Amino acid sequence: MLKKMLPLSIRKYMLMSKRQRMHEIRLTIWYMPFLYICLSLLLVAVTLYLDLYLDISKYTFDVLSMDAPVTRMLVSTLIGGILTLSAFTLNSLLVVLTMFSGQFSPRMLLDFISDKQTQHALGIFNGSFVYVLLLFLFIGNSKKEIFVAAPLMTIGLAFLSALTFIFFINHASTWMQVHNITYNMKQVSEVMINQTLKQDLETHRTREHGDTMEEFKYTIIHVSARESGYIQLIDFQGMIQQAKARNLVVQIHYKVGDYILAGNEILSIWGPDTRDLTTDLYLDFIETGHKETEIQDLQMGIHKLAEVAIKSLGNDDPKTASNTIDQMADLMLTVEDHLSFTPYLIDGEGRIRVILQTEAFDYYLYRGFGYIRHYAKDNHLIITDIVRALALIAESIQSSKHQDIWEFACNTIDHIESEVIYELDKTFLLQEVHKLARLTKNLEEYKKIEKKFYPNANDNT
Repeated sequence: MLKKMLPLSIRKYMLMSKRQRMHEIRLTIWYMPFLYICLSLLLVAVTLYLDLYLDISKYTFDVLSMDAPVTRMLVSTLIGGILTLSAFTLNSLLVVLTMFSGQFSPRMLLDFISDKQTQHALGIFNGSFVYVLLLFLFIGNSKKEIFVAAPLMTIGLAFLSALTFIFFINHASTWMQVHNITYNMKQVSEVMINQTLKQDLETHRTREHGDTMEEFKYTIIHVSARESGYIQLIDFQGMIQQAKARNLVVQIHYKVGDYILAGNEILSIWGPDTRDLTTDLYLDFIETGHKETEIQDLQMGIHKLAEVAIKSLGNDDPKTASNTIDQMADLMLTVEDHLSFTPYLIDGEGRIRVILQTEAFDYYLYRGFGYIRHYAKDNHLIITDIVRALALIAESIQSSKHQDIWEFACNTIDHIESEVIYELDKTFLLQEVHKLARLTKNLEEYKKIEKKFYPNANDNT
């Protein structure tokens, strides 16, 4: 009953899992200011206790003391000053968010808002304003003639607010620089890989095709989704333990980040005994919502990087696109280093309990570079940068992924017409293709590509 009385904006957090709730709260703009406001209430109480009850003016130097009228004037003046700084900060924040949304990607708004430095700056302004406001309320009618803690704390917070304003302007201008934007976005994806995907998936994954109890597939139960939405979070650990308890195998037909409709088949469950199976227990391990989240969805981080490159191409900013391609290459290397591409999850006894959709390395290549090359179209400079990045990946990655990289590169340059490309563009492109061919041991295939651009060249060279 109490939940229904709460506003929808608050009630939605009650319906989330603990992990999802903490993630969403950290992405809000009010979380950190709320903590600072609570801290300011405590500081007001401490200040009043020191001045009104302990009367510390008796134990301090006269130079630190201030009479009541001057203290009231100081506090009332700083109320307007801190409020003005807060207004300028919020105005700067709106300008930054508007520019990010239009020039780069609307998905970057959450990155800037959830940045700890941004939230601490907003928290200091709001906390300082609440502090001086409440302090003025309590000392306005006080009969106390001398104050020490009140003016010292007020002046200290004024200095802190002024320094925070300078810091925030510097932080916003630094954060808006393209190389910092792309690097921060890549860092977010890498943290998610290291802290989330490795913990949720890699500890349970196995490369061996073990017993999947195929002989019991005649007992299969098909489970449909209860509601439409994006798959935001899957409790793989809980699902594995539940399947182990009933000696079952669970196959998940969609990935985190996919959009499903109510009634779509999302799970298949089979095993020696599926009678009286409560399918809702397994659906409860899958959390859906109206938007995508980055908790377990690596694709979203890749898409945000790709969108920055695509937007920069539309704004005639090739340098930004090139920088994004470099960061994408580094992210691909992290994906290959820390993630295995097997669909089997095992329990503590080494038995397969959950089967995922297969995601090969070329799938992430396409999600990262495929969108960029599509919008690059006839921009041969960007195509050359993509091939260069693929060569860098091939030089650092396991040889088992070389063929996937080579085929992706060949497919990328297939649409280029040799008649419409400048001679130097052709030369630099072939240099990068040759480097990639040498690293992936496809020099014979490279000769065919070279012949396409130079059909009259000597076949023996």
